[in-house]
Parts: sequence; C-alpha cells; structure tokens
Amino acid sequence: MDNITEYSVEQVKDPFGILPGKRYEFIMDIQVDEDDELYSEHGIYLRVIYGVEESTQGIVKYHIHERVTDKYLDFDLEDDELAEVEAFCREHYNEADN
Repeated sequence: MDNITEYSVEQVKDPFGILPGKRYEFIMDIQVDEDDELYSEHGIYLRVIYGVEESTQGIVKYHIHERVTDKYLDFDLEDDELAEVEAFCREHYNEADN
C-alpha cells in the first residue's frame, strides 16, 4: 500500500436491525508503484466495509477494483497493508454522514 490519495466514507444503513453495531463503507483511491502486483494503468480503489460494535471494531470485508473498468481484482492485501487500511478506517469512520 503506497498511498491513499482520496476517500469517501458513508454509514451503511440497516433498516431492519439485522447487523450488530454499525457498518461503514469506505471507497479509497490507492496509488501503487508500477512494479507492484496491484498496479493497473487504470488505477485501483478499495471498497472496505468497516464494522464498529460496542467492544470491537475492524474490517469486515474488502475488495480491490480497477478504477476505470470497475473490474474486481482477485488479490489480497499483505498484513502490513491491511493494518494500514484498518488504522485509516479507525481514524476516519466517524466522518460518515449519520
């Protein structure tokens, strides 16, 4: 993970109260080096669902997509990259429109 260049965050509404806690959706534009396996000339972004409950919080799931085509890329983030994304979400989830 080189750089989160732009992001947005919104609270995911749960009108039926099925999910415990709250969920937030992050869309993060990511800049990566050309020699990185995640590199795409079209750019990439992450779609991250971040969950917040009374005693825990963390990434519920994430997907990597190509920016221009919106194509799903079947890659996993490395542990340090995932930790960086999780720290970012923890710091910014409260910016969501409630």
